[in-house]
Amino acid sequence: MTDRNKGKRRSSRWFGTTDKDGFIHRSWMKNQGLPDDAFDGRPVIGICNTWSELTPCNAHFRQLAEYIKRGVWEAGGFPLEFPVMSLGETMLRPTAMLFRNLASMDVEESIRANPIDGVVLMVGCDKTTPALMMGAASCDLPAICLSGGPMLNGKYRGQDIGSGTSVWQFSEAVRAGEMTLQDFMAAEAGQSRSAGHCMTMGTASTMASMVESLGMGLPTNAAIPAVDSRRRTLAHMVGRRIVEMVREDLRMSRVLTRAAFENAVRANGAIGGSTNAVVHLLALAGRLGIEFSLDDWDRLGRDVPTIVDLMPSGRFLMEDFYYAGGLPVVLKTLGDTGLLNKDALTVNGRSMWDNVKDAENFNEEVIRPVSRPLVKSGGIAVLRGNLAPNGAIIKPSAATAALMQHRGRAVVFKSIEDYKARIDDPKLDIDETCVMVLQNCGPKGYPGMAEVGNMGLPPKILAKGIKDMVRISDARMSGTAYGTVVLHVAPEAAAGGPLALVRDGDFIELDVAGRRLHLDVPDAELVRRRAGWTPPPPPMTGGYQKLYFDHVLQADQGADLDFLVGCRGAEVGRDSH
Repeated sequence: MTDRNKGKRRSSRWFGTTDKDGFIHRSWMKNQGLPDDAFDGRPVIGICNTWSELTPCNAHFRQLAEYIKRGVWEAGGFPLEFPVMSLGETMLRPTAMLFRNLASMDVEESIRANPIDGVVLMVGCDKTTPALMMGAASCDLPAICLSGGPMLNGKYRGQDIGSGTSVWQFSEAVRAGEMTLQDFMAAEAGQSRSAGHCMTMGTASTMASMVESLGMGLPTNAAIPAVDSRRRTLAHMVGRRIVEMVREDLRMSRVLTRAAFENAVRANGAIGGSTNAVVHLLALAGRLGIEFSLDDWDRLGRDVPTIVDLMPSGRFLMEDFYYAGGLPVVLKTLGDTGLLNKDALTVNGRSMWDNVKDAENFNEEVIRPVSRPLVKSGGIAVLRGNLAPNGAIIKPSAATAALMQHRGRAVVFKSIEDYKARIDDPKLDIDETCVMVLQNCGPKGYPGMAEVGNMGLPPKILAKGIKDMVRISDARMSGTAYGTVVLHVAPEAAAGGPLALVRDGDFIELDVAGRRLHLDVPDAELVRRRAGWTPPPPPMTGGYQKLYFDHVLQADQGADLDFLVGCRGAEVGRDSH
């Protein structure tokens, strides 16, 4: 293959000179036992690793990185692994989303500051995928993603149980008196029984699917279980391919086009993907300067049927999805129905259609035919109205059909702490027709826009056998969650959005089909309430949280930091020494 970029590589500025600087760079690297010919002009491949024992989803990445290195060496490249901040959704407080933009800065500056010609992005747990893609996109070098893969199916009493989804179900059952604490703990032991990320169609699996549908990963990236030997084989092939991409100068901006984002939105609808994909893809598009908005999510996803029958929307799990044929089957189905930009370029140098046109469906219960969808019109619905002037979202495939058009009395919680303090009180004035409203949990309000939007129902409602109510907030929810939950209300309450003005007893109208979210309060009264509203103080007087609070954009703009939007390129700016 022609190596048309060999004499112009970034790494040659570090390793390709015979002066003092070249001596320093090569000499210090040789203390790791590297031979002279490692610096002979071959492509230097950065392996951006989010391994951490505090990120259980990514804890197997040390071994996976070795398979990438095999492929890089085999293809004539020079692999150099480096760490960046790892974002574990299960451990980080107050929320991993607070640190997505910080991790993206770590990635961007690590790539730009080092002798890297191309990069493998090792992604897995929820926020590591968008953070690494956002940071790399701001540099625009050849880059390819490798997801860590989902865990094996959870098991409890002969039944499959899913990450997150089953937790929410079991937790509600305990609160309703339908499940003992002993049984709850027994289920815990069987849920996470192998390496890998959530095996439901939560945010991790959704973002792995977005990687593949955007063309940023090799075919089958989304669904191979973490412990399946084929995940290691894929890592080996990724190592080979990134070297070729450097030689072809196949940069991220050639792959991440408007057509690629359209494919991702439709794929998200077809798989019943997480609402979190909305905010992450908006932020990623912003790094590349691509015009992409909430309205695109609504327009492109509205007529896409959900055909993947996975929790939380359906029955099965990611292991089943892979054995059925995985995401290539879904993308082929979209292509057969005219919902795929077939010519979109992917990281293997082929078109999307070339990659998926021969995919076979081996289980039509898991990946349903279009004639028998799980939900006829899936996707993400974008709602607007006087309660959400800049938009809010809901996932129809995870909602209750009877609640998709609803008018109810608001029961307002001013913070997640207020919710936790009052929700179990039997005197709480609430019934199943009410609308639960949570304020001050958006990008600024939490801060970090935590996954608390799927508020658990009051025990006295659960005791009636009621499993769902309309819930509205400026927060996010876990991709493993479900219910008639309106999220990402923009502007958020802490930024002075109308959500901050809702009071107990107000009536709210939800009309998903009409894409409407309305607070039934006269304008004059809202003006009066606004005059008495005061913004919350910053969470810290200094440090990253203060920086975040001062510069974070709203959910409809991807919740990126305003000064990170755009592509700055890979030029270092000044040479050292």
